[in-house]
Amino acid sequence: MAGNPGQANAWIRRFHPLPEARVRLVCFPHAGGSASYYFPVSRALAEVADVLVLQYPGRQDRRAEPCIEDTDELADAVTVALRERLDLPTVLFGHSMGATLAFEVARRLERDGIAFSGLVVSGRRAPAQLGREQVHTASEAQLISHVKKLSGTDAGVLADPDILSMILPAIRSDYKAAETYRYRPGRPLSCPLFVLTGDDDPQVTPAEAEQWRDYTTGDFALEVFEGGHFYFSTAPDKPLAHLAECVAALTPPVTRAS
Repeated sequence: MAGNPGQANAWIRRFHPLPEARVRLVCFPHAGGSASYYFPVSRALAEVADVLVLQYPGRQDRRAEPCIEDTDELADAVTVALRERLDLPTVLFGHSMGATLAFEVARRLERDGIAFSGLVVSGRRAPAQLGREQVHTASEAQLISHVKKLSGTDAGVLADPDILSMILPAIRSDYKAAETYRYRPGRPLSCPLFVLTGDDDPQVTPAEAEQWRDYTTGDFALEVFEGGHFYFSTAPDKPLAHLAECVAALTPPVTRAS
């Protein structure tokens, strides 16, 4: 089933177009995250890849749309939106909830015989090892406290009642999607799978991140950085440089006519 251009445009943001790109990087935001979170990533990799960033419903310019509270439903919709954007070798990159979502999209692409170059996941336990947290059912105060501990949202934003009223529904809905997700066993991916994580992440230990190895028959690599769950924001230089290396490693070589 093919997606229509209007639907794809609703889902995808491109901050730094690279017309001559030989590879495309698709970024999947974390729970409660929006496309703008990846603006620094897009800027840093602007000369490496054509960076596309997903915008989930229920936030920013899609705030009037209902959130999707089921990871499988979200993965189905994203897969449809991406189909017409796979004209270049494509790398999927997701952080936290976005890692699980990117993995499920990768499974769908491989199931349908649609080629892509690889998967990079960050800050997330392997699919079958995900816990049974219930943050999405917590009180507003508890939800805000949890988000603060992860240091992924500006403290000033969380202290502003008007902004909170706009972003909390999306945060809660995304947490519901993430926490009600259940891995369905199946064949492992065949694409390369690179895993990134912080050494002080309360959500996943390096040993837990290593368990992603079982989810592909392709190349696998794990890289651990200093920092917590949002190490990309607190100390971005090394993670961004490494992500660029991952993308370069998955970019097909230039073929020259003999």
